[in-house]
Amino acid sequence: MTTGAGRTPAAPWLVWLALLTIYVVWGSTYLAIRVVVDSMPPLLAAGARFIPAALAVMLWLVLRRGPGGLRITRREAFATAFVGACLLLGGNGMVSLAERDVPSGLTAVLVATLPLVLVVMRRALGERPRRLAVFGVLFGFVGVAVLVLPQGLSGAAPFGSMALLLVSVTSWATGSLASPRIGLPADTFVSTSYQMLFGGLLLSAAGLLLGEGASVDIAAYRPESFLALGYLIVVGSIVAYTAYGFLLQNAPIGRISTYAYVNPVVAVALGALLLNERLDLSMLLGATIVIVAVAIIVTSDSRSKRDAAAADEVEPARAVPSAGQVQPARGASETA
Repeated sequence: MTTGAGRTPAAPWLVWLALLTIYVVWGSTYLAIRVVVDSMPPLLAAGARFIPAALAVMLWLVLRRGPGGLRITRREAFATAFVGACLLLGGNGMVSLAERDVPSGLTAVLVATLPLVLVVMRRALGERPRRLAVFGVLFGFVGVAVLVLPQGLSGAAPFGSMALLLVSVTSWATGSLASPRIGLPADTFVSTSYQMLFGGLLLSAAGLLLGEGASVDIAAYRPESFLALGYLIVVGSIVAYTAYGFLLQNAPIGRISTYAYVNPVVAVALGALLLNERLDLSMLLGATIVIVAVAIIVTSDSRSKRDAAAADEVEPARAVPSAGQVQPARGASETA
């Protein structure tokens, strides 16, 4: 894949390890968020998740590299703040607000529409998706309708809360597309720590602006909420979010987005087993449609990359260069 000027491609095993991490960990964070917001204010709790995680990573960087290890340019500061706002305030913050009313399994399935939104946004940026990808998008939105309408009409999950999840997905897609384009710090840990810090501060500010400060009562918070928050700080943020930041700079966005159809399986299973969340026919059918649609889109994306690579390999032969000029062709999206 393209890793940016002067950046050495990451080892394939590191890319797959990072991908496996967000497959499993982020599937479990939906349940953890649900437990947290059961007794804690959602946006302030989200801020309390990311600020300590950011400071922990920054402390580790300073101990290893000295104070200069955290130095970034003004442009990089703006870039990390923007991506942190998209991924954490708009993305994670909306999920936290929605999960007060929406079961964790349903939340994960609706967030799984990320690749659908990515196709639409990439089309708006001038890319022409394959017909197969267009079909996947349309099919996926049928799945969303099958999920949302019965849940909303029955009162099991308010339409407004489910709409917040679609806002979350759009914001997350915006941050994901912008990440490799707007000049983030080259070091994954530095970039991730600043994104979490800015995002956590924005989440806390938003919570205070919405009046969550008035509901702060530490004595009333359940022990399970504290445990879940600790899990989100250490595993869901420091470990998984760092892995995601690494992937954004070292793997194709199509491959990264495959986590969106693994997470719901983990989340639905955990929600049913640990929180006794109800699984009805419409949810199972809608979830199946969404996951199949995402698989169609990712398959189409992979085919586009293979076609581009094949075209690059044919082009040197057409030019008939001298033997000394022939070099191995590099595809439009070289795998890491």
